[in-house]
Amino acid sequence: MKNPDVRQDSGSGDLGLARGALAQSIARWADGGEQHSTAIPGLSLFRREERSEPISGLYEPSICLVAQGAKRVLLGDDTYVYDANHYLITSVHLPTIVQIIEANRDRPYLGLRLTFDLRAVSQLMADSNLPAPRAQQSSRGMATGVVTSALLNAFTRLIDLLSEQQDIPILAPVIQREIIYRLLVGDQGARLRQIASAGSQSHQIARVINWLKDNFTEPLRVDDLATQAGMSSSTFHHHFRSMTALSPLQYQKQLRLQEARRLMLTEHLDAAAAAFQVGYESPSQFSREYSREFGAPPLRDIANLRQMAALETV
Repeated sequence: MKNPDVRQDSGSGDLGLARGALAQSIARWADGGEQHSTAIPGLSLFRREERSEPISGLYEPSICLVAQGAKRVLLGDDTYVYDANHYLITSVHLPTIVQIIEANRDRPYLGLRLTFDLRAVSQLMADSNLPAPRAQQSSRGMATGVVTSALLNAFTRLIDLLSEQQDIPILAPVIQREIIYRLLVGDQGARLRQIASAGSQSHQIARVINWLKDNFTEPLRVDDLATQAGMSSSTFHHHFRSMTALSPLQYQKQLRLQEARRLMLTEHLDAAAAAFQVGYESPSQFSREYSREFGAPPLRDIANLRQMAALETV
């Protein structure tokens, strides 16, 4: 029996059928809340019956697909919109502002995210004899691409393993490799191959981003990061901004503020304690930067978030 919340796709041919099948599969498993973490490592499913307010979040290396609805992502001054015709690929950890822009009760937002490890991408490139891309300037670590029926079908088969969980350890890795392969040979494949290619400038920047993500509470010296990347400070700064749309200091600040917000919201820390825990030495500076980032001082912002969460559970 077809899920009444999923409108049959108006597209024609194999792509329309594949999109409709994926929407049915997501709706089957994501009908109890906005996000559903699955038994398949790295795979999350999403459902929402109304548009959302813009919220900050950290996108990790992943592909995001929408079977129904649309989402907008802000990265620095860049805007990315992905929907049933376009996927979003992210090749490094990036702090963003995210908003679901198409969703309602009759036609809910239905989407998914599959994270991946760049080491697995590199291994698949070697196993498949895929050539490394020609050397080029670093480009954004985020992009949209055009979905294909083969990609949609692979995701549907992956989700359908949830009904036979004993098969997940054997079959899920096989389907995940197929998905990565289709990304590598797709319209954004060169971007992904560039970052996964050891020794490339993009790969060196990606390594530094991983270090920053794990050490954002530490004092930051751009010269030290440049040395880590094997570049001059000016070259490093240029490539870092090209990939993330942010300077290294802006990137660190985004990570600190997002973690502080999480600590206040979920760990119930006060603003001063959260500020010190994420690396700020001045609570007043933290409050100023927090207000600029989230549109309200910490106390008011957290109160607003808790009020919204309470309304959503009514």
